[in-house]
Amino acid sequence: MITAIAFYLLAAVSVASAFMVIASRNPVHSVMFLILTFFSAAGLFILMGAEFLALLLIMVYVGAVAVLFLFVVMMLEVDFVALKQGFLQYIGLGATVAVVLLTELILVGAAYFAGDGNTATPPNPDESNLEAFGHVLYTDYAFFFEASGFILLVAMIGAIVLTLRERDGVRKQDISKQIARTREDAVEMVDLKSGEGIGS
Repeated sequence: MITAIAFYLLAAVSVASAFMVIASRNPVHSVMFLILTFFSAAGLFILMGAEFLALLLIMVYVGAVAVLFLFVVMMLEVDFVALKQGFLQYIGLGATVAVVLLTELILVGAAYFAGDGNTATPPNPDESNLEAFGHVLYTDYAFFFEASGFILLVAMIGAIVLTLRERDGVRKQDISKQIARTREDAVEMVDLKSGEGIGS
């Protein structure tokens, strides 16, 4: 019973917060709803018996959201002064999100420790959760794992290209020009008289 309640609550919050990620006009709000989506999905993973995936989702992806937030700030130039002016009106929304997260944590913990038989178990009881996950990931889903890595690589390169800005007056390195440099181009022989320096 507790597991069913926790599942429906986590699933509803995941769907609603995922919709708010794309529906919210404020990029900061989208990031906060994305974090709520990750936490709810992590709770669903715990209910399925995949504790490693749940911890991985929280530690890696929630940390990656902070990097995403930095990219949003650099690319969109968010005005934080304007955001801070209406800070008090979001206290109710923030408290509601905090209560939802606390309720999810309590329900997931109660369902996990209740052990009423509804949670999934690994196919091989002798394998740990991490061993079973690695065995399935690198055998049955190896292609999809490598494809997702390639997509993340393309996304990283795209983010770097979007944030790269050309600035005037910046000296750049020219490899071909350096390799083609000769002694005659680099060394200048100057005949100086005794007691005199090189004039401007």
